[in-house]
Amino acid sequence: MPQHKSCKKRLRQADKANAMNRSVRSAIRSSLKVIRTATSKEAALKEMPNLFGMLDKAAAKGRAGFCANRAANYKAKAAKVINGLA
Repeated sequence: MPQHKSCKKRLRQADKANAMNRSVRSAIRSSLKVIRTATSKEAALKEMPNLFGMLDKAAAKGRAGFCANRAANYKAKAAKVINGLA
């Protein structure tokens, strides 16, 4: 355990960020799974704005290791899956 006051604060901040990053990453993965396992294009298109919004927000805030390029790559892969559905 840290002894210094500033180290204790840094530990609290790290724990809070870790929890938020885990939550964001989990939500994005769940949304991706919905799109990948969708049987119809309509179901996937319904989930698409939700996923894109989460990716944009994560990239804007720097959450869960998402920068703008990584978010764009996720969007492109999701769009490719959706376009491949009949």
